[in-house]
Amino acid sequence: MEPIEQHCRRIRRILIAILILNWSVAAAKVIYGLVSRSASMTADGFHSFSDGTSNIIGLIGISLACRPRDKEHPYGHKKYETLFSMVIAAFLFFVAFNLIREGIMRFIRPVSPDIGPASFIVMLSTLAVNLWVMRYELKKGRQLQSDILISDSMHTRADIFTSLSVILSLAVVKMGYPVIDPVVTIFISLFIAYAGANIVKEGSAVLCDAIVIVDVKKIEDIVLGIKGVKTCHKIRTRGRPDDICLDLHVQVHPDMHVDNAHRISYAIEDAIKKSVPGVTDVVVHIEPLGGARTPDSDEAKGPSG
Repeated sequence: MEPIEQHCRRIRRILIAILILNWSVAAAKVIYGLVSRSASMTADGFHSFSDGTSNIIGLIGISLACRPRDKEHPYGHKKYETLFSMVIAAFLFFVAFNLIREGIMRFIRPVSPDIGPASFIVMLSTLAVNLWVMRYELKKGRQLQSDILISDSMHTRADIFTSLSVILSLAVVKMGYPVIDPVVTIFISLFIAYAGANIVKEGSAVLCDAIVIVDVKKIEDIVLGIKGVKTCHKIRTRGRPDDICLDLHVQVHPDMHVDNAHRISYAIEDAIKKSVPGVTDVVVHIEPLGGARTPDSDEAKGPSG
C-alpha cells in the first residue's frame, strides 16, 4: 500500500483537474441557457456547477482524511472521506429542491426558449467532456479506493444523463412544444436527488460499520491454513474498502504455550493482510479448544476497537 501522503496527493491532483473541467462546462451551459432562456439547459448548468462545488468539498475532505494517526484517532482519519461524500449528497439534495421549484415556476409563468444550432453544439460538446471526466474519475476512484472520487463520479454520471435529457428537451421544444422544458427540469432534479440517495446509502454503510467482507470463507481458509489453528469462528469486518478492520476468534490446543499462541496470532494477522486487499487492522482472539465458554461469552466482549 502506498504511503498516505502520496495517496492523498494523487487524489488532490485528480480533483483539481476535474474541478477546472466541471466549472468550464458549467459556465458554458449556464451562460447560453440564460441567453436562450432555456430552463432545462440552465438547470443542467447549475448541476454542473454543483459538480465543481463537490470537488471543493472533496478537497477539504481528503485533506482531513489523510492526516496521520494520532492519540485521539488511533484508527486514523480515513472516515472523513466518507463523511464528506455525505456532504456532497446533501448539496445534491439542495440543488434538486431548487430545480424542482424552478420547474414548477416555469409552469406557472411559461417562457419560450430560443433554440438554435448553437444550443445543440454547446450541449453535445459539454456532454463529451462529462463522459471523459466520469470514466476517468470512476477508474481512478476504484484504483485508489476513494469514496470522494467514486461519489463525485456518480455526480458526474447524473450530469451525463441529465444532459441527454436536456438535448432531447431542446429537440422537442424546437418542434413546438415548449412545455417540455420545465418538465425536463423537474426530471433532472429527481435524477440529482437519486444520485444523492445512492451516495448516502454507500456512505452510511461505512459510517454505521456495515459488514465489508461478505464472503468469510476466504478468511476461514487463510486462518485454518496456519499451523496450530484448530477452528476459526466469529469473523467480523467493518470500515472502508481501503481500511478494513477485522477481528476473529480461533481455537488452539489447550496445552499450547502462550508464546506459541502469540506466534500463531501474528502469523494469522500477516497472512490476512497479505492475502486480502484493504485490511489494515486484525485482532485475533485466542481460545483453548474445548475450553469452558458460556454461550454469550463472545457477545459480552463487544466489538474490538
